[in-house]
Amino acid sequence: MTQRSYLNHILSFAFSLILTMHFLPFSPAAASDEPATTPIGTQTIGLTTGPFFPLRVGISQTSKLFGEALMPSWMMTLTEPIGSGWYQGQLALGAELVAFHTHSPITAYGIGLTPKMAYTSTAFGRVRPFIEGGGGPVWTDLGGRIPEQPGQFNFLVWGGAGCAYQMAPAWALTAGYRVMHISNAGTRSPNSGLNFNLPYLGLTYQIF
Repeated sequence: MTQRSYLNHILSFAFSLILTMHFLPFSPAAASDEPATTPIGTQTIGLTTGPFFPLRVGISQTSKLFGEALMPSWMMTLTEPIGSGWYQGQLALGAELVAFHTHSPITAYGIGLTPKMAYTSTAFGRVRPFIEGGGGPVWTDLGGRIPEQPGQFNFLVWGGAGCAYQMAPAWALTAGYRVMHISNAGTRSPNSGLNFNLPYLGLTYQIF
């Protein structure tokens, strides 16, 4: 996949999100009201995607892999708002499936499952900044094809921040940035690992 065709892929996804927003059931009356805090036990399902590109933090990390990731997720709100002021927010716990594809300089695939935790601010009405993180096992056929990955079974650890915009009572548009690290946790040698930058766009739906 060329850089131009990949850019077209991302733009197509963004256009699809805009169309989705247009056709969502939305009440003008509801738009004027500030959304209430999320009730404890609310389940949120989401789908995010974005391009990733290398983040080199060590001299042994020589591979420069470019690709894209798709991340369906599920979370449940665990707490009432914690704190006060600008940092007031709610804690959620869930899980995420991470599927990725590299297209340059080699073609490869990977899939993993990571428990995740997120803290979402409730202090700014419909605009909801959040921080998130997670980690878990991942399988990739990069093993043996690049110097940083001697095997196919590895571990993925990630963290990041973003912002959600509550478009309707149940729907939100999200955008954010993550740092991802893939390594074998010292189970094999070498274990220099791979690091990636991942900006993303997404859409979530809450089940009250």
